[in-house]
Amino acid sequence: MPSLLLITACASLGGPPELEGPPPALLAELDLAGRVLVEPRRAPDSAALAIVGATVMTAAGDVYEPGHVLVRDGRIQAVGAGDPPSIDGYTLVDATDSFVTPGLIDTHSHLGVYAMPHGRAHSDGNEMTAALTPGVWAEHSFWPQDPGLQRAVAGGVTTLQILPGSANLAGGRGVTLHLVPHRGSRAMRFPGAPETLKMACGENPKRVYGSRNTAPSTRMGNLRDTRDGWAQAVHYQASWAAYAEKLHAGDPEAQAPARDLDLETMVGVLEGRVLPQIHCYRADDMLSLIQVSHEFDFQIRSFHHALEAYKIRDVLAAEDIAINTWADWWGFKLEAYDGIPYNLALVEDAGGMAVLHTDSSEGIQRMNQEAAKAWQSGQEAGLDISQDAALGWITANPAWVLGIEDQVGTLEPGKRADLVIWDGHPFSVYTQAQQVWIDGVLVHDANVSVPPWSDFELGQEVGR
Repeated sequence: MPSLLLITACASLGGPPELEGPPPALLAELDLAGRVLVEPRRAPDSAALAIVGATVMTAAGDVYEPGHVLVRDGRIQAVGAGDPPSIDGYTLVDATDSFVTPGLIDTHSHLGVYAMPHGRAHSDGNEMTAALTPGVWAEHSFWPQDPGLQRAVAGGVTTLQILPGSANLAGGRGVTLHLVPHRGSRAMRFPGAPETLKMACGENPKRVYGSRNTAPSTRMGNLRDTRDGWAQAVHYQASWAAYAEKLHAGDPEAQAPARDLDLETMVGVLEGRVLPQIHCYRADDMLSLIQVSHEFDFQIRSFHHALEAYKIRDVLAAEDIAINTWADWWGFKLEAYDGIPYNLALVEDAGGMAVLHTDSSEGIQRMNQEAAKAWQSGQEAGLDISQDAALGWITANPAWVLGIEDQVGTLEPGKRADLVIWDGHPFSVYTQAQQVWIDGVLVHDANVSVPPWSDFELGQEVGR
């Protein structure tokens, strides 16, 4: 069967040709070659667990007080009320007076690309050499020794999206990571997670390049250069489709177009293989990018920061575009002036996809508290949103943003056993994550002292 790329391009030529045999290696296959695993990914040595006695918040609509979770082979086997029918073959975990939730997911982090401790040598998140650099990958800047990763896990975080910075209109690919230590970022990739593309609009690109007396220097320059990039991507896609057609027809003179790594990423968006994640604060800027997505026929997955999402929450819901934002950050620049603490709750109330992100190596350590603040603000505004739904702002909904909702984000049978046992209600400022599990493997225990994950910190605890 011809590839999606071939079908898309040939549709304008009267439909795909009647060809036999497998499709040639085109852009999707070339892209896969760039992600070959070198370092072996360690197979999880997961236990069979029966977690009982806790309040189980599934983030899927059900709360069991008390409930149970059964885990085997790194997957959730059963979730329900009371005690399980049998725990034969399972190791009992008594979580009485505790709460169990899915592992937390942060869709917007720069850990590893702006690593701790902060310094010029660790500033690897912005390729500020052109306004459009979609061909760079955050994975290639990511430093797995960042001590902030272990601190994030101690706060209940099990999955991260690491993004390039927001200096560029298209700043490069993000990468979704499972927080199990490895020597390189490739082995930490969340298995099967789609590629993502970080884009930006508004003040940042026009400030960075306008200060250099280069384009863009205005919002209209932002849109012109963004549209120009997508026009080039459409042309590049068509050139590869024409090459594929010649190959299938047996043309001996078929010659592959010269590769362009920037345009390959953008074609991935056009084909739906790469999910756009767009830094955008103002409602009018978000509407402008939606217009561009319609013009070039691609689907925006989510807007990040999105402080004015509440102004267009009906449009975002209709467009199936998520928003990733803070609980109460606002006012630190003009395009952040109209932020309100009810943003997440208003988007949720309108039927939209609301996500709380951190964009902070510090805030990521208390995502549960940030979600609690946003939920409480919604309550004060008269928006009747359940705590389980608000928990979804840091579990189920971010899993959808990253295209891994079939694997994590809720406590349901068949999903990966990424979960957190809290010593109190997760929305309490006094609560801490007691145990954190990824694929049924214990990666954090607040009651057990372990060596630091990062060699950078190894030995620094001596003499304390």
